[in-house]
Amino acid sequence: MRWLMRLLGITAAAWLAGVAAARAEPQYVGDAVCLGCHEDAGKLFAHTVHGKLFTPSGRLEAMRQGCEGCHGPGSAHVEAGGGKGVGGMIQFGSTDPSEIQRENAVCLQCHSMGERIHWDGSTHQLRGVSCASCHDVMKLVSPHNLLAGPNELATCGQCHLIQKAQTQRYGHMPVRDGTIPDRDAKMSCTSCHTPHGTVAEALLRQNTINDTCYTCHADKRGPFLWNHPPVLENCLNCHDPHGSPREAMLRLSPPRLCQTCHDPTRHPTDPRLPTSQFVIGSGCLQCHVNIHGSNHPSGMAFTR
Repeated sequence: MRWLMRLLGITAAAWLAGVAAARAEPQYVGDAVCLGCHEDAGKLFAHTVHGKLFTPSGRLEAMRQGCEGCHGPGSAHVEAGGGKGVGGMIQFGSTDPSEIQRENAVCLQCHSMGERIHWDGSTHQLRGVSCASCHDVMKLVSPHNLLAGPNELATCGQCHLIQKAQTQRYGHMPVRDGTIPDRDAKMSCTSCHTPHGTVAEALLRQNTINDTCYTCHADKRGPFLWNHPPVLENCLNCHDPHGSPREAMLRLSPPRLCQTCHDPTRHPTDPRLPTSQFVIGSGCLQCHVNIHGSNHPSGMAFTR
């Protein structure tokens, strides 16, 4: 021992101080001790994905430590008689920014690849959203992805209240179908967005808003012989993607939607004029049917 101390260039006093500090560090106590107080939580956890992976034969070191693989060594917690956050335990669900960063670091030990590569610097990470805000690993709340709510709409809707309300409007995406018993959703929030981070705006899966819409609405992509400029620019010029009180999720009803860009230079477009034969049913789309684009040689005005 003395030759090692001489090799490292430390004194006996420093060596003893280091040993004492090491002994003061919390030690692992094992799942059996944890379940002595948290038996009910342990029963629920055993039926989850993590409960089946966090075993002595787990692939990673954190898995082999069981409960303490995520919550940290528990000896100080046990010696202090337990209690929420006592002994430096990671409790999850904290609102303190420093604790949230510590909690997320635990999850990222295993979940650092795939979509999580864009987590650092993402909107949710910068705003202090914790993994535990959206996921509940201790019990089965949702059938997929260990969500904190029964489905994605309920989970995302905890913060995005306006968008959740918009899905209840007359014109809506089929996102809300998954909230109806015995009915599967054709799409979910993550069909368009990547909550763990992305290189695009609004956490979109695709590079642009239009590319995101084209994943389902490929017939609107073109190219067309006659292109409608607002369509090429941004689908949101005319549509509200989360839901609208109007047909086809339009932002305004025709002809008012069209009049935000078009003034009546060629023919009257005011629906209040009973003598106007050009505004049939108060809508431009009665005549301009291929408004996203036309491939007809005579379709310059999107009428064919």
